[in-house]
Amino acid sequence: MSPLSNSPAYWRSAFVAMLIPSLAVTPTQVRGQAAGTVLGKVTAENGMALSGASVEVEGTKFRTLTDDQGVFRVTGMPPGQANIQVKRLGFRPDSASVQIPAAGVAELSIKLPVAAENLIAVTVRARKLTYSGRLAGYYERLERRNSGVFITRQQIDEDRPRTLSQLLQRVPGVTLVRLRAGATGVRLRNRTCAPLIWLDGNPLPAGEVDLDSFHPNSLQGIELYLGSTSTPLRYLMPRDMSNCGTVLLWSRSGDTEFPEEVPNTSAQLEDLVASHAIFTADQVDEPARLDSAISLDAAYPPALNAAHVDGLVIAEFVVSPLGQIEEETFGVVSSTHPLFSDAVRSALRKATFQPARIKGVPVRQLVHQPFEFKGGA
Repeated sequence: MSPLSNSPAYWRSAFVAMLIPSLAVTPTQVRGQAAGTVLGKVTAENGMALSGASVEVEGTKFRTLTDDQGVFRVTGMPPGQANIQVKRLGFRPDSASVQIPAAGVAELSIKLPVAAENLIAVTVRARKLTYSGRLAGYYERLERRNSGVFITRQQIDEDRPRTLSQLLQRVPGVTLVRLRAGATGVRLRNRTCAPLIWLDGNPLPAGEVDLDSFHPNSLQGIELYLGSTSTPLRYLMPRDMSNCGTVLLWSRSGDTEFPEEVPNTSAQLEDLVASHAIFTADQVDEPARLDSAISLDAAYPPALNAAHVDGLVIAEFVVSPLGQIEEETFGVVSSTHPLFSDAVRSALRKATFQPARIKGVPVRQLVHQPFEFKGGA
């Protein structure tokens, strides 16, 4: 036994360590507690989110891509100063420094300037549509908005309410009442009686309905008519049953689901540009452009047409030497709604371009084509 083990201080220290071993911290625990996160967003100069942008942390192996909202997240970062480098085809690369806190989150926003001018935007205007299907009546009334109060899916998705009552209480003229067993009812224009509730065009049993039994995320749209005079004839009930107001709920189903996200092809296209298998607009003598003799007509999505929603899509694809779009290269640089992206993809299948040329020879070119959707007032 060493002389040190005979000292009182030695035994006191050993005894304390036996009683509270949890105070011992391993190097692994220190690293786990110290790791930080970088949460960022990449946009174009006009504020549009950029998907598929490459994000790298200089001097490390940390790298990722932005999602369809232009957002990226890098976790497990050591605390301290870090340089974040961002690049994307069609835009000038940029970088930014960020201080990463221990066991915390550093937020970052980076705007990339356009490297080459996009083609002239194709404008798609809202039009008078003949709606069909289960939601035809709802879309027709939503487009006219002659009476009633409408809550659209876009509003629901943006507000992210936890309950339907939380969503409805923001509507002027709507008050909530607490029912038995914790249920929630609604009253319109301070009436004491319950309004009629309809689901997908079918009346629910007369009397109180627990609104919170319907999750907001299950609804495509809501119509509220505060009195019988404004209620559509189709939903008026006899014997003054509609005097307390009417609430129409429209559920989401297969006919309302958004199309699958368009896979981003920027990484593959970047490799093709690097190998000169395709060219960008600033590398050719005559850039590719839409064939003016053939109109490019994109269909306005019915749900967004009815709601008068504007939007913007910047599509990315390769135009072949024959002036045709190589459909497997189609991707989306930025989009304000997946329904707009799907409409653009469908329209471009029929599009024809004048091919790019270098010294008079047609070549493959990467194209960024903007689409502006204007829904009107």
